[in-house]
Amino acid sequence: MKSRYKILIHILFWIYMLNQAFFPVYLNKIDTKLLQDYIYLKDIFITTLLNIVVFYTVYYVIPKFLRLRRKWYVFPFVILLAVALSSVRLPVEIAYWKYLVKMPASQLQFQYEWIWATLKITVIISIYAMLIRFSIDWFEAQKYKDELIKERQAGEIALLRSQVNPHFLFNTLNNIYSLVYNKSDEAPEAVMKLSSIMRYMLYDSNTDIVAVNKEVEYLNSFIELQQLRITQKGFVKIKVNGSMENRNIAPMLLIPFVENAFKHGDKNHCPGIIINLNLEPDRLVFTVENHLKTNNHVPSEESGGFGLGNIKRRLGLLYPEKHELTINKSEDKFKIELIIQN
Repeated sequence: MKSRYKILIHILFWIYMLNQAFFPVYLNKIDTKLLQDYIYLKDIFITTLLNIVVFYTVYYVIPKFLRLRRKWYVFPFVILLAVALSSVRLPVEIAYWKYLVKMPASQLQFQYEWIWATLKITVIISIYAMLIRFSIDWFEAQKYKDELIKERQAGEIALLRSQVNPHFLFNTLNNIYSLVYNKSDEAPEAVMKLSSIMRYMLYDSNTDIVAVNKEVEYLNSFIELQQLRITQKGFVKIKVNGSMENRNIAPMLLIPFVENAFKHGDKNHCPGIIINLNLEPDRLVFTVENHLKTNNHVPSEESGGFGLGNIKRRLGLLYPEKHELTINKSEDKFKIELIIQN
C-alpha cells in the first residue's frame, strides 16, 4: 500500500475519533458547566493527545512482538502493555489538569472510577491500533503475494512462449533445407516468408498482446511457407469471419494448433486442413480440423516439441476462466476448438 493511502487511513481514523468526542455537543446532551472555561475542549485535547501516544505505541510495538516464535506470549503481553500505558496515562492526565489547567484540588480528588475509565479507553484505542495495523499489513501481504503470482506466471508464460519459437523455427528450417536440397525455385520465396515470420517472432510478439490482424498475417505466412512443400492446391482452407478492428490476442497463441495439424495431417485429402476464426462481439472462436494419417497417434503431450499440454498450461495462465479448449479425435479426424471470452 502506498504511503499516501496509509496516511489517509490514519487521518480518517482521527477525524472519526474527534467526531465521536464532539458527538454529545452535536446532540446538545452535554452539561453546560463543561462548556465553561473550555473545560470540555481541554478534556478532548488531553484525551486525544494521550490516545495518540497509546495508539502509536501499540501500532509499532505489537507487530514486532508478533515476530517472536512463541505466539502465545502475545495475549498476556497486550494485557501488560495496556496496564502499563494506563499506569502512565493516568498520572499524566492528573498532572495536566492540576498544573496546566489549574483545576481546583477539590475537583481532583482521586476516584477508582478513573482507573477503570482510563484502562477501558486504553484497551479500546489499542484494539483500534491493532485492527488498523493488521488490516494494512494484510493488504500489503496480499498485494505482495499477488505480485509474486503475477511474476511467476509471467515467467512461465515467457518460458512457454520461448518453447514455441525454437520448435517452430526448427521445423521451418527443415522445410527450407528440403527445398534448397531439391533445388526448388520456391526456396527464395520460402526464405522471404521465413524472414517475415521471424520479424514477427522477434519483435512484434514481445508484448503481452498483439492485434488479431497481425496474428492472422503470421498464420497466413506460416501456412504459405508450409504449403511450398505440398503439391496439392488448396490443401489448407482458412476463413476469418468478423471484424479484426480493435481486437487483441496473446501473441503466437494460435500457431501451435495449426502446426500440429500440419504435423499429423494426412496430405492425401483436399482440403486436408480447415481453419476458421470467428470474431464475435463477446468472444473469439478458433477451430482447426485436419484428416489424420493412417494409424496416427496424437498424444496430449508430444514427446519433444511443443505439446498440447503446454498449450493448455499457457491458456490457463493467459486466460484464466476466460477460455474453453475442446479437443475431438476420431479414427480419421482431429479437431480443436478454442473459445476466448472478451
